[in-house]
Amino acid sequence: MDELTTLLHGIARDFAPAVFASSLGAEDMVLTDLIYTAALPITVFTLDTGRLPEETYALIDAIAQRYGKRPQVFFPQAAAVEAYVSRHGANGFYASVEARKACCQIRKVEPLRRALAGKKAWITGLRREQAATRTALDVESFDADNGLMKFNPLAAWRDDDVWNYIRAHGVPTNALHARGYPSIGCAPCTRAITVGEDIRAGRWWWENPELKECGLHPPSDVIGKRIAKENAA
Repeated sequence: MDELTTLLHGIARDFAPAVFASSLGAEDMVLTDLIYTAALPITVFTLDTGRLPEETYALIDAIAQRYGKRPQVFFPQAAAVEAYVSRHGANGFYASVEARKACCQIRKVEPLRRALAGKKAWITGLRREQAATRTALDVESFDADNGLMKFNPLAAWRDDDVWNYIRAHGVPTNALHARGYPSIGCAPCTRAITVGEDIRAGRWWWENPELKECGLHPPSDVIGKRIAKENAA
């Protein structure tokens, strides 16, 4: 824990202005607690895609009540959402991987780029055990797409590490976690998982596990690089 705290203090000191991109998942709440409790000069923000579960909005309110501040919220461009729905329908993302990624591009990737504009570093709650596309995740790297440093302080944390911290510090979490949702995104693209399933099995469950990223975090492992190479061929 001392190493994690030292890393966050170092980011705040050496990469100002730095931001933390929170998806409001359990691991993100660990980092939110550390940043807000230590009053670090790191802006916490989240993306409201317009399709989030009600439980996620309730968590934002719980954060405000607990820490006395709310994460900054970025929304997709209304015109882009309208154009997508006009072409594909409100739930057109079920039709193909391409349609789903186009939806993520509008609702997540473009707002993220606005959130990162002018920043020197961004922090995420990504962990290596979360997905096949994240097994080689680095704690820090240069994000060439956005032109700034990217830090994944919890890269080596296991699920037990996350929940042990949450219980020890009384950190608020999304109510859906207790209903079998280890990973939570947009409501129509997230389901509960069954015993023995991968923790990301409930995200875009109709797709190949090796392709299940929204574009915010390009695949970084051998599988991801192979997929990217094949897609470019």
